[in-house]
Amino acid sequence: MILQVASLMVRPGREAAFEQAFAKVEPILRDAGGYLSHELRRSVENAQHYALLVEWRRIEDHTLGFVKSLAFERVRSLLQGFFEAAPEVEHFLAVCPRAEREPVAD
Repeated sequence: MILQVASLMVRPGREAAFEQAFAKVEPILRDAGGYLSHELRRSVENAQHYALLVEWRRIEDHTLGFVKSLAFERVRSLLQGFFEAAPEVEHFLAVCPRAEREPVAD
């Protein structure tokens, strides 16, 4: 599994409109070959800064499949104009398994 991390800087005052537009992107992502999951998070310290986390089965599912598809062009058209700068994207491999805290009884 590969984790794609995209750092997104949204233009000031466009955060709510960006989040609404991203809701239209979600079904497009879900239909992509090799897609496993995604999450969009907004920074607590800077409301214009978002992190898009997408899990792909293989890096090629993102870089060769999705990025070169018509679906990606649709995503680009939906989100065009929201960003102050081009998103910064990196891909990560897990080096230790995901850990979660055991539920604590009250």
